[in-house]
Amino acid sequence: MTDNTWKFDEWIRNEFVQQNNELESLYWQQCDKANVEGIGEEIKESLVREGNIFISKLLQEGNTDEGFDADFDLLGNVGLFMAACRRHEITEPSREKTSPLHEASALSMQIGASIGVTPRFATAHLTTHNFAVNGQYKRFTDLKAEKLFVDYNTRGILAYKRAADALLKIKPLGLSHPITADLLKVAYQALSDVYHSNQILFSELEADAFFYQVRPYYKPYRVGLHVYRGANAGDFAGINVIDLLLGLCLANESSYSQLLVDKFLYMMPEDQKILRDCMRMTSFMDEFLQARDAYVKEAWYQEHLALFLDVCEMHGKTAVQHHNQLVEKYIANPANNLNDVHMDKLTASGPPLPVLLGALEKLRDKRNAAERKDILTRFSDIQQLRSSLN
Repeated sequence: MTDNTWKFDEWIRNEFVQQNNELESLYWQQCDKANVEGIGEEIKESLVREGNIFISKLLQEGNTDEGFDADFDLLGNVGLFMAACRRHEITEPSREKTSPLHEASALSMQIGASIGVTPRFATAHLTTHNFAVNGQYKRFTDLKAEKLFVDYNTRGILAYKRAADALLKIKPLGLSHPITADLLKVAYQALSDVYHSNQILFSELEADAFFYQVRPYYKPYRVGLHVYRGANAGDFAGINVIDLLLGLCLANESSYSQLLVDKFLYMMPEDQKILRDCMRMTSFMDEFLQARDAYVKEAWYQEHLALFLDVCEMHGKTAVQHHNQLVEKYIANPANNLNDVHMDKLTASGPPLPVLLGALEKLRDKRNAAERKDILTRFSDIQQLRSSLN
């Protein structure tokens, strides 16, 4: 880590957090908590001025070739700064044709292009690749709601990764291998961990605090000429590996493949490779359907199919939980009380809230293999497989 990089990192971990804290306190005291216009202008000016000084020195320093981890970490720091500027509406994509943060944009694009990721902060920067110093990892604020959200998002992501890793290990072994049962049990337990972790999060995270003080940092922002959507907790390969290997979602279905295409550069490069490989694999559901006639009476088929269906059910259960609790409680319901002037800036992914909710509902029902006539789900295939159990 160069001296300039270290000083910028120190600022991000300390003064940057304090400035965001002060601004959040001012916003929270208003009747219209979503309003940021004309509030804390001196603090905003200080944040931009200090951040630009650090970034200007880093841009002049040039590419020091410190390796992927160091570059990715620096990109995250620049991204946190740009995301905070967007949150406080120092920048606002709809009123700009190019980002006014010229040097931050240039540095972000240089790093993003060189390491093969999107040139903005991504979920991994705050979760799986967020190095802690003396027990403290990087955040926008030190507010309780943000810490809860990041802590439990990280736990959930790592549990999904454990499930995906277990399922991937089945492929070279085959469905009938005796160790496949062990791996299916690992996947089931990991998905159970996701569910129970989310239960704690949803019971402790206060809805208004999340909606007004955490969510706004995940909005789209402009880097150079282009607007990049906000970071999403699903921007890692694991959850889609589970979708595809279980067979609940299909890589050759346009709506789902579009989702994958849109998220590739928001993931770590190793995740991009895993997901591309997985998109070419046959699903376990299709393999069980093909094996049914020849092996339905075999002990391995009965045991492994039962375990497989349990994994599918738990994956669906976490999807229903995410949609019906996180999306409804923390986004849709608070949005009902939002001043109309703020509605066009609500979602992190860009589209209007009703469009986003409709897409998320369809994804939930795919993962849950729900019975629907308007979209393709694996409801009937799941029923066929269940009927083959003794």
